[in-house]
Amino acid sequence: MVHITTRLAAKNVRVVLRLKEDHLTRKTGRVLRIRAKGKIHFFCARIPPALAGGGIASSFLDIRSYRVYTVFVKMRQRFRFYPTPAQASRLAQVFGSCRWAYNTMLRIRTDAYAKGERINYVRSSAIFTELRHATETKWLEEVSSVPTQQSLRHLQVAFQSFFDKRGKYPSFKKKRGKQAAEYTVSGFKYKDGNLSVSQLGKLDVRWSRKFASSPTTVTITKSPAGRYYVTLVLDEVVEHLPKANAEVGIDLGINRLATLSTGERIPNPQHLKSKLKKLARLQRIMSRRKKGSGRKERARIAVAKMQEYIADSRNDYLNKVTTDLVRRFDLIATEDLNVRGMVKNHRLARSISDASFGYFVRMLEYKCEWYGKELVKIDRFFPSSKRCFDCGHIVESLSLSIREWTCPKCGVIHDRDENAAHNILAVGQTVSAQGGRVRRKETSVSKRGVRRTVNQLEHV
Repeated sequence: MVHITTRLAAKNVRVVLRLKEDHLTRKTGRVLRIRAKGKIHFFCARIPPALAGGGIASSFLDIRSYRVYTVFVKMRQRFRFYPTPAQASRLAQVFGSCRWAYNTMLRIRTDAYAKGERINYVRSSAIFTELRHATETKWLEEVSSVPTQQSLRHLQVAFQSFFDKRGKYPSFKKKRGKQAAEYTVSGFKYKDGNLSVSQLGKLDVRWSRKFASSPTTVTITKSPAGRYYVTLVLDEVVEHLPKANAEVGIDLGINRLATLSTGERIPNPQHLKSKLKKLARLQRIMSRRKKGSGRKERARIAVAKMQEYIADSRNDYLNKVTTDLVRRFDLIATEDLNVRGMVKNHRLARSISDASFGYFVRMLEYKCEWYGKELVKIDRFFPSSKRCFDCGHIVESLSLSIREWTCPKCGVIHDRDENAAHNILAVGQTVSAQGGRVRRKETSVSKRGVRRTVNQLEHV
């Protein structure tokens, strides 16, 4: 039986295919073209040891049915590391070179864009090569060319998102903001838990979790608070979770982060609101400090540490909540909220951003995809709160201040959020059974509008 790993189109997921009854291959590094269902697929036969040895007998995708049981997932894992003084000095030089490359090419491409011209990645790379060898910018040759080249690719991604109307126009990177340098496989070496980066040497990384695959990309970042992190891009085997034989509908809110159709209420810790007074005091202290002084810098770091603490607390809480939901339920139904439109309400914008509805749903999306669960997002215009779950009657108006209401037709008293969760689950079950979707049909986009990874944009 031949096993081939591949990456699904439009999904950053690698799966395993069962091709035909044959012998179990142990060869690696081959590239094959295989015709399946009348379409040519491009597969890279990189066989993990566990699969080559037959360790995961059920980790197959049958070409005839396209049923996935176990997938190879491209994921990012971040670890804290502590550079030596020499490494910190070298990293400051690398960060500065990457920032200069990004900002310089952004200025050049902006001037060309104002004249009606468009400079693609290939042209910008050629221009930067000339600048790199110029006498005035000879210092660029002191750092590795890999991270500066990746900065140009990131700039291309930013422009592509802008032209496809998926983002704003690219902005200049700041010295006091988040600093990053990305290395591809030619710029680092990983073996037996030791990570060495070009011109930096071995990094003192705190490996807080285990992983089986070798990283394909390494990104070194420095937060505004002065903390260093290394982010690895990995191809990991993720086994599907066992079936829980349970389904749930979720209604998101501000007072309660989520109300489940089971009656459970998930509290909203309001991470920003609980630290808002302390954060405001630190910001007032920073505003009183003299610009350019050491006290100003220390006050800035104190503010950055508090903001990073709030973000980390929110991220940790949402991760725990979403993981628990994915483990407990096979089908999760939620609303497709227009968060961008919701934050335009200046009275609720801070609370909505603090709750992080969009991040919550995105976590559910990729975790359901990893672990073989189903996520259904119903239409944002479906009247889940105004519809009586018992009789189906829909009231004409229901203000946000009303948390409980009585159905005028059947007389049942409803909790607003719990009733909405029941309706969301009912619609989600219907969509799942029919194999369709409730979201309105979106307009198709051209191939130019398809989102691609950084390293796929060399010739755009």
